[in-house]
Amino acid sequence: MLEFNLLPDIKNQYLRATKLKKSIISGSVIVSVVVLALFGFSYWYVYFYQKNNIKNLSYNITSTINHIKSNSNLNKILTIQNQLSALPNILSQSPKISRIFNFMSELTPVNATISDLSINPSSDSISINGGADSLNTVNQFVDTLKYAKYDNGSSTNNTPFSSVTLGSFSYSNSSNSTTNAQFTITFNYDPTLFNNTDSIQLVVPSITTTRSILNQPNVLFQSNMKG
Repeated sequence: MLEFNLLPDIKNQYLRATKLKKSIISGSVIVSVVVLALFGFSYWYVYFYQKNNIKNLSYNITSTINHIKSNSNLNKILTIQNQLSALPNILSQSPKISRIFNFMSELTPVNATISDLSINPSSDSISINGGADSLNTVNQFVDTLKYAKYDNGSSTNNTPFSSVTLGSFSYSNSSNSTTNAQFTITFNYDPTLFNNTDSIQLVVPSITTTRSILNQPNVLFQSNMKG
């Protein structure tokens, strides 16, 4: 059977062009619908959802502020918080009084003990009550305090103590006691000794042997110390 194409080439081109046009129009309609949908969603999100969300957040903020303001203890709470935030700085500036125990171990002769130690930060003074085996040991203790130096990292010739005074002294001759000599020593100290930001090292004169040399700090203090 024979078939003849009676349509001219121009007709075939027209049909293809028409089919392509329909495809382009259909694609354009679909793209337009998608774009309009996205635009509508964006509009709803910005002008309705976000606006309503901002309104709710503003209401919550206002309610929270009013609730806080209604607290009658608000000023006290803020005062406590401010005080707590200032504590680290206060602690860093406060004197490190605990160094006195190490200092006394380095300064006190091995034949002397301390029964009472009182520190007065307002006058930068220290008072020591204790006992020793002899007056010679007590005098060595006094001289050690007088001639001691300290190193703060920048200088090694600093004087830690001044106005060292043997306030009182008594002696009882007892063969059963190692602290026949009772004494009271008062002196002033350089506040730098207890500065938290400085590293302090005492330079003790070689007048007598102390517990720091014998590694016996546990027998120095005979009762609770006072600050």
